[in-house]
Amino acid sequence: MKWSWYIFLPSHTVIENTEAKLNDTTRDRDELKEKLNVCGDYSRQGWVHFGGSLYYISSEQKSWQDSRSDCQQRGADLVVINSREEQEFTRQFQKVTWIGLTDRETEGKWMWVDGTPLTMSFWGNGEPNSHDGNDEDCGEMKFLDNENSWNDKPCDIETVWICEKLLSVA
Repeated sequence: MKWSWYIFLPSHTVIENTEAKLNDTTRDRDELKEKLNVCGDYSRQGWVHFGGSLYYISSEQKSWQDSRSDCQQRGADLVVINSREEQEFTRQFQKVTWIGLTDRETEGKWMWVDGTPLTMSFWGNGEPNSHDGNDEDCGEMKFLDNENSWNDKPCDIETVWICEKLLSVA
């Protein structure tokens, strides 16, 4: 009996497909490394990662508008709370803070700084109320021991704030 040995080499198409997958994997790795570097840079500046965003909690106090301007200078905006999980995350800092909610344009029509209307809310009991007839057009996180922790307050009062920077998915 005579044995024959054959070596089967992959076809040209298989080699091209394997090279393409390797290139895709290398590109994905490089993009992930870049994202980790960016997150590391923000982390060193005091930003905290949660979900698909980075959050910055100020250590100084400013009015709502000045707080928003500070966030924008950081490439972010005041926090927009989109879920119960994000509400719980922001409450954990245990600080009364400005959030990105206002009814400055139309009284009683609360809008987020990104232009979306308020749909899910966590207002404290009896809020919003424009207490004692005051012009309370800006939202804050105040009642920190309660899930429903939001309060409306005059925008010119100074307090700390939370910035949110969305991480790009790409």
